[in-house]
Amino acid sequence: MDRANGTSIDRSRTVRDEAVRDGAAGADFLQLDIREAPPGGLSDWLARRLRQAILDGRLPVGSRLPATRVLAAELRVSRGVVTDAYRRLGEDGHVAGRGRAGTVVVAAPVRIPAPPPPPGPAGPPSPEEVFAAAPGPDVFDRLRAVPARLDLTPGTPDLAAFPRAAWQRAERRALDGLVPSDLGYGDPRGVPALRLAVVDWLARNRGVRADPGEVLVVSGTAQALTLFAQVLHDEGVREMAVEDPGSLGARMHLNARGLATPPVPVDGGGIRVGALRATGAPAVLLTPAHQFPTGVVLGGDRRRELMRWAAGGGLVLEDDYDAEHRYDRPPVPALKSMLPDHVVYSGSVSKLLAPALRVGWVLAPPRYRDALADAKRYADLGNAALPQLTLARLMASGELERHLRLLRGRHRRRRDAMVAAVRAHLPGAVVHGAAAGLHLTVVLGSPSGSAADPPFADTDLAAAALARGVKTHPLSWHTQLPSPPGLVLGYAARTPGEIGEAVAVLGEVVRGLR
Repeated sequence: MDRANGTSIDRSRTVRDEAVRDGAAGADFLQLDIREAPPGGLSDWLARRLRQAILDGRLPVGSRLPATRVLAAELRVSRGVVTDAYRRLGEDGHVAGRGRAGTVVVAAPVRIPAPPPPPGPAGPPSPEEVFAAAPGPDVFDRLRAVPARLDLTPGTPDLAAFPRAAWQRAERRALDGLVPSDLGYGDPRGVPALRLAVVDWLARNRGVRADPGEVLVVSGTAQALTLFAQVLHDEGVREMAVEDPGSLGARMHLNARGLATPPVPVDGGGIRVGALRATGAPAVLLTPAHQFPTGVVLGGDRRRELMRWAAGGGLVLEDDYDAEHRYDRPPVPALKSMLPDHVVYSGSVSKLLAPALRVGWVLAPPRYRDALADAKRYADLGNAALPQLTLARLMASGELERHLRLLRGRHRRRRDAMVAAVRAHLPGAVVHGAAAGLHLTVVLGSPSGSAADPPFADTDLAAAALARGVKTHPLSWHTQLPSPPGLVLGYAARTPGEIGEAVAVLGEVVRGLR
């Protein structure tokens, strides 16, 4: 016996000593390093390490241990060392052999419960908390965290209509066409196939003529705003004018990169260019095809006036928001087609397909292209290649146009349902933006019609509606200048029946506040 034990200890010491000299015997599993084992106690050491991992939660119940031969090979020990350690844990009741399923953790030692954490916020914020103060950087995250039975958040497309089958076909074709080099680091400006597809798409649908070399693929319009704001800030620009009302989210992205956002009023013809000129801002962010949130189109006279402003050195950042979603009006060309040297154009598929894809594009005048490409490179080295290749095939095949035609019919019916519901349940409300887009803006004013004396704050209305399960945006979130109370109501993601039910709740809340 002693001779046998001595032989076993000698072998264990020899294995350990060889591992110490080699310096390479270790496993990724639990970061096990055989050099930490005492001479002659490999099985004891391994069993203790596994038992501690079960105790502290690194190996919860249901975890599968590595196969004995695999772990033995990684640690450069005999398989018997690992088998003996597993046997000891089995005798303790911590693990059990499950045949082909391997060795599985089945119980953890009873531990003294840790003291409860100090009191903190539990669950999502209340509706009152979301709307109580001026919106901060996390306001949209906080709003999303509050559950709602009927979500009328603007800017959300019909996610149930995502063309899964067409996307899968395009993705399979993209995968079939991949070569190994396509899976490496690519051009941070985007894969050539998508840049070409974007150019063709814009020529067909937005009247923009461009070369693929002008296209920078980005992670949606939000990143386009952030990158261009960074480029301007690096050049010494400190402000970019914005429409008022205008997107709170866009304003936040610009502010986060150090740009002030002086407001410029919007009326029935679009942005008032005279007021823009008066701000002295060298650049402006516009949504000319379907202004957010009023839905007005930048008219011909204003476009010509804007051209004169740009010719004097002004720069336009064009967010082609909702340009494709139109129902009762003809298409309007992008500003980029009229002012190619004075417009930085951005678009995306967030409203056409899904925001989760995070794919958009920027076309900039020559003097900004290299700086924007550098900003993109240092931000993330470029978008993921496979979604780009899939989208390129979806665009080139005509599937994206077919999907858009389907959406237009569906959205028109939902728009009609919302307009009818507003007329029925919010009499006297003024509806803006019904001819296109994915949302309506409803201005409520006061019973006398005087915008100067609103009967309630729209944030109170939004909070009360959310408490009853209807989620929307108060118009005041998207304004810097004084405005009457209102709501921005998205309809694309809801059925006509849900829209009618939600607006009926809004009507009841308004009557209660009056």
